[in-house]
Amino acid sequence: MSATFETVAGIISETCDIPREKITPQSHAIEDLGIDSLAFLDIAFAIDKAFGIKLPLEQWTQEVNEGKAPAEQYFVLENLCKRIDELVAAKKA
Repeated sequence: MSATFETVAGIISETCDIPREKITPQSHAIEDLGIDSLAFLDIAFAIDKAFGIKLPLEQWTQEVNEGKAPAEQYFVLENLCKRIDELVAAKKA
């Protein structure tokens, strides 16, 4: 498992009081882990802080709502971690 996933899983576990072993790369933050949108904002803020990035949540939500992207692209944890890695790489470039 990636260091990014480990960090994200730790943040989710702490923020939402979810046992760490229940959080897998295939977990859907909302459907599987039951995280509501307010809690997800707290998680996103902690991710931003941990990685020194800014998750474009508004853009992602709009894409999902307009049918341009499936929700799984952003809310399944292994996909979320890929987006985080992309943002970190773009910041370093």
